[in-house]
Amino acid sequence: MIANLVLQVKANMRFRLIILLGISMIFSVIMSIFRVWHTETLMYAFLVWNLFLAAIPYGISTLLILYPHLQKRAFIFWSLMVIWLLFLPNAPYIFTDLFHLRPRQDVPLWFDLLLLLSFAWNGLMLGYLSLLDIQEIIIKKISWRSSWILVIGVLLLSAFGVYLGRYLRWNSWDLFLNPLPLFQDIFDRFIHPFAHPRTWGVTFGYGTFLILGYLILRTLIQKPIAKI
Repeated sequence: MIANLVLQVKANMRFRLIILLGISMIFSVIMSIFRVWHTETLMYAFLVWNLFLAAIPYGISTLLILYPHLQKRAFIFWSLMVIWLLFLPNAPYIFTDLFHLRPRQDVPLWFDLLLLLSFAWNGLMLGYLSLLDIQEIIIKKISWRSSWILVIGVLLLSAFGVYLGRYLRWNSWDLFLNPLPLFQDIFDRFIHPFAHPRTWGVTFGYGTFLILGYLILRTLIQKPIAKI
């Protein structure tokens, strides 16, 4: 099974990309491990778990690309899409972990900044690359216009998910473990939008940031690179 998956990855021309992503993620994890060893504390160790959650959407989109027959099975495809959407906000969420940055005695500030930025970068790239995959699938299954509606909607929802996670401390699995309180919080913010200005400031602020970043990445990918 694993050998077949490796062959599928190589055949899909994303082997180099996955290797580079893997190296970048390992760099982040090594920095975290070194910090834990050096300080004998678990400060920032949670970033490893956050990065794992951020990698789930890319794993799902990669699975759909490598095994296109899954796209033809409606129940499997839409079930995977729901899971993908639930976990996607974990990718940009890591950027908000920069809130934890402050001078500490045992580690230089520059080290902690590099540590946080490396995890944030990897999380954002995993989210964007996953969204690129899903957009290509939607273009083929539905239409180009629908794919962009999906992109904008998903990025705004992801920004809203970042707010739910950072300020209300909800997690993706709370949709199954604590659905009623979660929906009550969401419902209240839609019914009384002016009572929650931070909700919509974060949602549209981060949403605009994510959309602009995705547009830049999409443009760079479509632009041919000149050979030296």
